Amino acid sequence: MSNKQQICFTPSGLKRKGKNGETLLKVAQDAGVALRSLCGGYGQCHQCWVEVSEGKHSKFGVECKPENVSGVTTLERQLIADNPIYKGKRLACQTCVKGDLVIDVPEESQEHKAYISKKNAKQDYSLSSAISIFNCNLEESTLDKNPSATENLLLQLKKQGVNAKVDFNLLGDLQGLISKTKGELTVAVRDNNEVVAIYPQGELQVIGAAIDIGSTTLALYVYDLQNGRLNYESSAMNPQIRYGEDLMSRVSYVMMNKGGENKLTQAVRNKVTEMLHNACEILELQLDKLLEIVVVGNPIMHHIFFGISPVELGQAPFTVATRGWLDVDAQKLGLDLYPNTRISSLPLIAGHVGADTAAAYLSQMDIMHSQTTLLVDIGTNAEIMLAKEGKVYATSSPTGPAFEGAEISSGVRATYGAIERVRIDKETLNIRYKVIGCDFWSDEPNFELANIKPIGICGSGIIEAIVSFAETGIIDQSGLFVDSIASDRFSKSGNTVRFLLVDQGEQSIFIEQVDIRSIQLAKAALSAGVSILMDYLHCTNFDQILLAGAFGAHLDARYVALLDIIPTSTEDKIISVGNAAGIGASAALLDVNKRKNIIDAVENVVKIETATESKFQQYFVDAMKFSVSPTKSQKANKNRRRRKL
Repeated sequence: MSNKQQICFTPSGLKRKGKNGETLLKVAQDAGVALRSLCGGYGQCHQCWVEVSEGKHSKFGVECKPENVSGVTTLERQLIADNPIYKGKRLACQTCVKGDLVIDVPEESQEHKAYISKKNAKQDYSLSSAISIFNCNLEESTLDKNPSATENLLLQLKKQGVNAKVDFNLLGDLQGLISKTKGELTVAVRDNNEVVAIYPQGELQVIGAAIDIGSTTLALYVYDLQNGRLNYESSAMNPQIRYGEDLMSRVSYVMMNKGGENKLTQAVRNKVTEMLHNACEILELQLDKLLEIVVVGNPIMHHIFFGISPVELGQAPFTVATRGWLDVDAQKLGLDLYPNTRISSLPLIAGHVGADTAAAYLSQMDIMHSQTTLLVDIGTNAEIMLAKEGKVYATSSPTGPAFEGAEISSGVRATYGAIERVRIDKETLNIRYKVIGCDFWSDEPNFELANIKPIGICGSGIIEAIVSFAETGIIDQSGLFVDSIASDRFSKSGNTVRFLLVDQGEQSIFIEQVDIRSIQLAKAALSAGVSILMDYLHCTNFDQILLAGAFGAHLDARYVALLDIIPTSTEDKIISVGNAAGIGASAALLDVNKRKNIIDAVENVVKIETATESKFQQYFVDAMKFSVSPTKSQKANKNRRRRKL
């Protein structure tokens, strides 16, 4: 038998040669198959179910035999026993190649088109660009007066008050361009000291880009560097997701797979480059007009993008390779862009508080320095900043991916068809919901006409569902289901208690007891992190609570307050500030003075490591409670009854 086997995936039609012993998930990832995997292939998320299509397949020219895959694992047997709908399917991360295969990826296992909302609301940015444009008319050379082309150009700039040098990359084409234009040039000077691009004289538009490299999504904003106008914006899924939903899964992938860091780096660089190419094509500009790029991201995304190993960030003491402002030319990163395009990054604050948080801080700095303000970016790792009376403290809390729909039994990302809003009537216990991609609630007549079938529940939906459970007493204050309420909606799957949220036959959507637990752990981690900062700054309440990021922008302030996710929070103080990281990156792109501001400001931020805080565990335990539930802990009641006996 050959060491390389032909693996064909349907319905995509993608094919890939797989080595004996490789998992189907790895082969699918290498082939670019849109197969859901939230845990990075460790058998934890149970999302990558596939079907082996046995028999002869003339379309692909292969014969798929039962013995061409490894045997069913103990984990798979247990999952199938607990949930019979998985019968006949295999987990791609647990199934190894042993021969030619045809693998069907069912719809529920496919990575659906994401609904990405990272639009940059109109801002009044100050403008002091790093790029200045000058028109130069070079003197005609003669045998008697014959300066070098470089000297001739720099002399004309000096006449306009600019002392600069010419970048080496421009020398090869400089004389040809002078000859073609008869010495009439337009010159782009960076930082008032370096010529980085030379064009034929005429009407010219030079642009810059701000990029937020999130662990889930990439957001791009393109600006005219001469007037500060936003000309283009777009978003896309971060392709690294196929190697793991959360940051630690990706670090684990790098640690467990030789060359894994290169795959992750290339994946994000290729996608960023593709997005920039698309922007230039739509704006009808050549790549040499894109001169400045400012990127922000958490420390792991930052390191991976710049080709720095993230391994040290996956283990204590979480040391970063570099922390300061970073400048590097596109050529040095091997990006398919104009070689002299400068890629810059805001400084990192600490091992788990990155350039994205610094950018968010920059975008809200005036507010944070004027009143007691909490800034929170909720994701797989929540970054938290608290400002009071001129002092700023920062920390991070390991909330995990539950808030983004991962580790939830029916969880999906913010995808078309994902349940994003949930309401439960306190009197009738009737449930209604909204899905992404449809403007109507499920109980409205036009909902059926939209023909968008619910495929699962995303982060905002699971938060609203659980708060609604608590308000109606479907869960008690400890988070346990109270099955005497809405008893017709409760059932068991194996040993798992679950609540029917949406009845769709075999495709019904349930909330399981373990889902409640996942949200409890996430909210408690975030709440404890906030409490630690409050202690340091002797803070008892906030003037404002700013929720940053795409997820924060999608949350309903009422449900955030009722979830007890932030101590002392009330609905009226919670404000969504949108993609603050993108706003801060844009500000730094357009105004060089903002760069100095954030470099200086970050030096004065005090970083607290929650893992070493003695009070963290107590705060964590205290924050597990769902105080809005009218039903006290059933477990506590039972214990009290035992003591009386």
